[in-house]
Amino acid sequence: MSVAPAGTALAGGADGPRALRPFLDTVLDALTTGAQDRSGPLPPGGPDAVARAVRDACLPLLPEQGAGPHTALRTLVHTLAAGAADPADPHCAAHLHCPPLALATAADLAAGALNPSMDSWDQAPAASELEVLTARALAGLVYPAADQPDALVTTGGTESNQLAVLLAREAPRPPHTTGPLRIVCGANAHHSIHRAAWLLGLPEPLTLPTPDGTLDPATVHTCLAELAGRTGHVLLTATAGTTDAGALDPLPALADLADKHGARFHVDASYGGPLLFSDTHRTALTGLDRAHTVTVDLHKLGWQPVAAGLLAVPTPTTLTPLAHQADYLNADDDTEAGLPDLLGRSLRTTRRPDILKIAVTLKALGRQGLGDLVDRTLTAARTLADLIDAHPGYELHSRPTLTTVLFRPHGADDATLATIRRTLLTEGHAVLGRATTPTGLWLKATLLNPHTQPGDLTTLLKLVEGHTPR
Repeated sequence: MSVAPAGTALAGGADGPRALRPFLDTVLDALTTGAQDRSGPLPPGGPDAVARAVRDACLPLLPEQGAGPHTALRTLVHTLAAGAADPADPHCAAHLHCPPLALATAADLAAGALNPSMDSWDQAPAASELEVLTARALAGLVYPAADQPDALVTTGGTESNQLAVLLAREAPRPPHTTGPLRIVCGANAHHSIHRAAWLLGLPEPLTLPTPDGTLDPATVHTCLAELAGRTGHVLLTATAGTTDAGALDPLPALADLADKHGARFHVDASYGGPLLFSDTHRTALTGLDRAHTVTVDLHKLGWQPVAAGLLAVPTPTTLTPLAHQADYLNADDDTEAGLPDLLGRSLRTTRRPDILKIAVTLKALGRQGLGDLVDRTLTAARTLADLIDAHPGYELHSRPTLTTVLFRPHGADDATLATIRRTLLTEGHAVLGRATTPTGLWLKATLLNPHTQPGDLTTLLKLVEGHTPR
């Protein structure tokens, strides 16, 4: 049997691991040298400098004669690493963009090498069973009292929220209701709720004010009562972990209102959902199990490589509207003969086995191990809030609920804050986010690294202080 050249060898099959191994050394070396060249949370110089470095290193990208596999791999991986925003750096704290566990990343490599396609059983025999088992285990955290909870694996909160809106639109209507589904959400809701309404041809969501960062039950009651006289087909959407501040809507009170007014209830817990792993913090999600659908992202506070989203439901019948038949993937006679039907588990056809990295992490760390990471990360956020509170030059917006801390130098106006943030980005010294509240603009630190130390946080504040006008 002839041996394929290194650049055309396959990752699968009996010889796949042998072909893959030398490339791993090249990748790991390039990741190391790239991080050394970057030497911080972000490459310095801003967009123009980064774009120039990529062009200089990587062009031409379609040469007449190839550069060879190791040269190409080393060059592009090094360039990407040197020009990356590194969420593992404790000063990279702008977004819900977590540093993935090495364990989960290694599992993701195996998923890429095996390349199951999760649209039919004969493309993913073991992976399809692993997905069902793992999804149901995670759904059991969300719905501990349910007999058969289930979850779909998604690309993240946007897809999960869209699926939740779709399932609400297709759910059986209350008697004597007319008109399209009306969505009620807060101004604190993720933009994907509005995008889902647009994609699905629904009216613009009724967006209620959230001046204190969360939905007010009295305002929700008034809105649902008014809608009851016009339409009974309503989806109330709450948020457990807002993007701007990590705030939690009052889930028990909102669940009561949904019950009282016959509304369907969805909770976007993309950010806050992993609190379910923690014995210390899980009570903050009391009422979550009363939702018809729940979004959870494990590539936020779950330390998974993108993508690792879930939409949990209390019973498989909730997912019935997603049933779809394509003869070449799930022919009726194949299904009757016992081949599992995978098309109803996603709106996507071809999709990666993202469940593998999640399953490996759950198996390795268990609920308590993940809960410990959650606890440590929330502790880091509270430590940062304490440091800000104790610093005479800073103003703290509020005590953190999750791992997001909003702060600003005393007396800094919005333009100054925006300039501070952009300067730190351009220098490559720190990556901070921005959040606009009724009281103006704030710098946002979203802490997702469970290994962040108090000294890292002190240095972060000093970096901001060093760019604050006197």
